[in-house]
Amino acid sequence: MLITVQLPTGNGFVASNASEGVETPPLIGLSTYVDRARHGAWDEVAAILPYTYVRSVSRAGGCAVLLPPSPDGPAAGQSTPARAGAVLGALDGLIVTGGPDVDPRLYGALPHSKTDSPREERDAWEIALCRGALERDLPLLAICRGLQVLNVSLDGTLHQHLPDVLGSDAHRAAPGQMTANRVALNAGTAVASILGAETVGSCHHHQAIDLLGRRVQAVGFAGDGAIEAVEVEGNGFAIGVQWHPEDDQDDDRLFVALVEAASRYRSTRAAAPVPSLPGPGRP
Repeated sequence: MLITVQLPTGNGFVASNASEGVETPPLIGLSTYVDRARHGAWDEVAAILPYTYVRSVSRAGGCAVLLPPSPDGPAAGQSTPARAGAVLGALDGLIVTGGPDVDPRLYGALPHSKTDSPREERDAWEIALCRGALERDLPLLAICRGLQVLNVSLDGTLHQHLPDVLGSDAHRAAPGQMTANRVALNAGTAVASILGAETVGSCHHHQAIDLLGRRVQAVGFAGDGAIEAVEVEGNGFAIGVQWHPEDDQDDDRLFVALVEAASRYRSTRAAAPVPSLPGPGRP
């Protein structure tokens, strides 16, 4: 099967099957952890991500592309936002994944005693990815920490420890253990059109949105009032959920919706006129 790839023009890549007219799957970027990991005989710092994310994207019809934070260096010669922009130009969709707490200094707060140690490189990378995706109207799904990064990237704030606010551990019963929480979704929203009026999410978070960021709309709530789903006003597909949809291997609806939006995005981009390149001797 012959696959041809059009080299980057404008703001990205277009790949297609030249002989059969079958497009390759939409490319979905997923942000990753950088952490110490053991694999085989090795114990070293690695770019890692739970494979449940990759499986969910693949089952939904997308092709997962892992996006670890890039350290500054001479090869880059660019700011983090510029590097993020270069990466986003090759993608059809983006997932900002779960992980440790966002550095509270990014939203003007002092760290709570229960807040994780900051991961400055990852915070900067994912904030740049969120902002760049929103600027391009690139389909975006933000999951758990990703929802919090999305809110902070638009100048929102977070509750650093929900038990202080709610008086319970209802959203993270124990480290490494998911908690099932019922989420009510506002009628007429994109999330409700995908999941219905109510869903049950696998939660593992002790933080949540406090003040909403610019254009961020709360569209889903747990029974205790915690914000569990958001959408960004003015973007075609920009959804954040506080639970982990990748943990439910029987429900890929959010991932299918993202991949469908990514396919539309790629089609629109492919249809855009290609700028002419300078010929020999021309500036």
